[in-house]
Amino acid sequence: MKKLIISCLLLIAVSTVHAQETEEVKKVVYPTGFSEQLNVVYTKVGDWEGKMDLYLPPKEKGPSPIVINIHGGGFNKGNKESQTGFNSFFKNGYAVANIAYRLVQVAPAPAAVEDTRCALIYLIKNAKALNIDPNRIVIMGGSAGGHLALMGGLLGNDTKFDGNCPGVKDVKVAAIIDKYGITNIGGWASRSATWWLGDKAKDQKFIESVSPLYQVKKTSPPVFIVHGDADPVVPYQQSVDLKKKLDEFGIKNKFMTIEGGEHGKFPKEKNSELNAAIIDFLKELGIHK
Repeated sequence: MKKLIISCLLLIAVSTVHAQETEEVKKVVYPTGFSEQLNVVYTKVGDWEGKMDLYLPPKEKGPSPIVINIHGGGFNKGNKESQTGFNSFFKNGYAVANIAYRLVQVAPAPAAVEDTRCALIYLIKNAKALNIDPNRIVIMGGSAGGHLALMGGLLGNDTKFDGNCPGVKDVKVAAIIDKYGITNIGGWASRSATWWLGDKAKDQKFIESVSPLYQVKKTSPPVFIVHGDADPVVPYQQSVDLKKKLDEFGIKNKFMTIEGGEHGKFPKEKNSELNAAIIDFLKELGIHK
């Protein structure tokens, strides 16, 4: 009976992973002169390969700023192939690194954070070869991806999750774009949180170590936050609490509330306003002209 149960669980796990691989695939359209490098391996953990898709501006324009994009999905679904909508960045001369990370079916927390950090470190290490400016790295994500963007950027030179990719002394980002991300895992009452935390679900110290709210410090980079105040998945209060913490430490930030906005489901005109506000925020920081 035990063997039958184990076999069934393995079948479910394989089926779930297969479902991740067959989710919607969208083609990223980029301007003439840009180039793409798909499925670049940025880290390896056992048999698992962490891959990213790179979209790079023409080299003759000099080292470019870059946006690291991280998909959402509650740490248990989603893939990089579902991500598009980078036009506002392309128009302003940004490269884009669209990354995959280990979902909970492969490994629980803090695996996704470790992978995010490795992707960032890979880009810093290979900045010259990729013609990107390591001083103008922006990290962005939505929902679980927003959480990972915050963790990747707010950790700074705290190397506790960098064991798979050591060797860089100065790990930093120029800005974080947090779209309705989870800021306090312990305050996010969901099955996804419990599943991702695994056997650490009641370990408060560990929960704080993987919660962005507890990583804010005086040296943290600027943060742009957007959240719908009718979000049924990630409570709006999660972003309110982050905004308060950033203000307490004097960190430059902008908090954009989408009135009536649900979980990433914003009206077309609001999405246009959001994209323009993000670009303006980054321009204010001097990341692009």
